[in-house]
Amino acid sequence: MKFEIARDRLLNGLSDVTKAVSSKAAIPILTGIKLDVDEEGLYLTGSDSDITIQTFIPAEENGEQLIRTSQRGSIVLQAKYFNEIVRKLPTNDIEIEVSGHLQTHIRSGKSEFHLIGSDAEDYPQLPEIDDDRHFAIPADLLKSIIRETVFAVSASESRPVLTGVHWQVQEGELVCVATDSHRLARRKTRLESAPDDDYSVVIPGKSLQELNKILEDSNEPVGITMSNKQVLFRAGHVLFYSRLLEGNYPDTSRLIPSEYKTDIYVNGKTLLQSIDRASLLAREERNNVVRFSADGSNIVEISSNSPEIGKVEEQVETASVEGEELKISFSAKYMMDALRAIEGQDIVIRFTGAMRPFILKSAEDDTLLQLILPVRTY
Repeated sequence: MKFEIARDRLLNGLSDVTKAVSSKAAIPILTGIKLDVDEEGLYLTGSDSDITIQTFIPAEENGEQLIRTSQRGSIVLQAKYFNEIVRKLPTNDIEIEVSGHLQTHIRSGKSEFHLIGSDAEDYPQLPEIDDDRHFAIPADLLKSIIRETVFAVSASESRPVLTGVHWQVQEGELVCVATDSHRLARRKTRLESAPDDDYSVVIPGKSLQELNKILEDSNEPVGITMSNKQVLFRAGHVLFYSRLLEGNYPDTSRLIPSEYKTDIYVNGKTLLQSIDRASLLAREERNNVVRFSADGSNIVEISSNSPEIGKVEEQVETASVEGEELKISFSAKYMMDALRAIEGQDIVIRFTGAMRPFILKSAEDDTLLQLILPVRTY
């Protein structure tokens, strides 16, 4: 195996695939990155068995020669050392050659490194996924869907299925739901070319967070293919595989109230800043609790009280308040996470009572819904 490649393009590829590599992999060879080179270009693959990322660097792009292959072949190199070596090489021209006994020579300018590789035959094959369940979403929309839901997954492994986001395709619509039992985030998206049959999967939150780092903020389509155990995202030259979580995701639709007693219309950014200030004195409290009260006027009061530190009270002007008077307490962190997901738009908060779940959503858009369970303090 012998080829020459531009350092900056190799670094870009490595930055994608190393997101899937763990230094604590149960299978030793998965601490490495697999390189496959032929006349078409270079394939780089990284995996921790839960996530597998493969990226392709073409030999030629837009008339520019990126890779010159003298001898095709494959090798697995330790990710930690290979990545650092490439990052610190003195010039943008790199030559990589593998000789007998997996000896790998990396040359650039007057610098030459010798690494001992591993046999690529021992590296696990890419997961096989049928193309039956396939649809596409623009990359920037997919990034929004992930950002608006993944923060609400559970951090506890006691119920593993709740550490993922439930993706359900039904009647031409994608419904994504995340919950940790104390809050819920739901995003609905109409699909232009949805599969005929309805189905659902649970994608690990950690996988979606890593995918979000790779996706570009563009309207280029990302192909999504689902099987019973794996999901594949295709974005340009990148393939991102993730295992799916097993188990039945709870029916969250029954958590969302069907009728409300108090509706409050307010600017999301103004409310977020107010709750952020109120939380300054609530950070020592369990759950970082902030109190919220509405007396029927167009002013709501945000407050928090910490006996050892002090208290804060702030009045927030609303667009309108409809319905009954209300006093309720909630986690400032959960509320701020939900408001950030809605991104400062004018919002409506709908309450059913002091100890019942309440929802937040954009005043103009029904596709995104956030639900929070209150905390008992009154």
